[in-house]
Amino acid sequence: MKKNFRRRSIRLPEYDYSKEGSYFITICSFNKEQVFGRISNGKIMLSKIGKLVEKHLKEIPDHFNDVFIDEYVIMPNHIHMIISIVGVQNFEPLRNQFQKVIPKSISTIIRAYKASVTKWCKSNGHNGTIWQRNYFEHIIRNEEDLFRIKEYIQNNTLQWELDEENPKHKNFIR
Repeated sequence: MKKNFRRRSIRLPEYDYSKEGSYFITICSFNKEQVFGRISNGKIMLSKIGKLVEKHLKEIPDHFNDVFIDEYVIMPNHIHMIISIVGVQNFEPLRNQFQKVIPKSISTIIRAYKASVTKWCKSNGHNGTIWQRNYFEHIIRNEEDLFRIKEYIQNNTLQWELDEENPKHKNFIR
């Protein structure tokens, strides 16, 4: 007999993720495998998949009006980005945002992004799973928060040896 399993959402209840603002997003590769590239001398050397991930990341604003990528870094097994939504996005009232697709919301943007990368990879011979389920998001609340996150993104490759997402780090959890 199959159990009905319902994953608990990590999103803020009742928050409209399609409203104007900036969001710090982290997406991990499946099993945190280093498929996007490697760090050498504090710089990312992108793999073929890493280059594709970057290409599709830069194209997000082409598919979603009033959305831009403020800052990003691609690491060997995860991506950090700041997605900003400007202008009015959605006039629908929120009912159950965890089950309902909300046009131009962060979850819709991330879902489309992950799907486009996955589709390309599969059509080009990569048979494995690319992405870990879900993603981490933080709503950027003020300029100080934005500055701190931008600085973190800009210095992320330099901190790879200390990063808990690095399989060589003592606290790495797959």
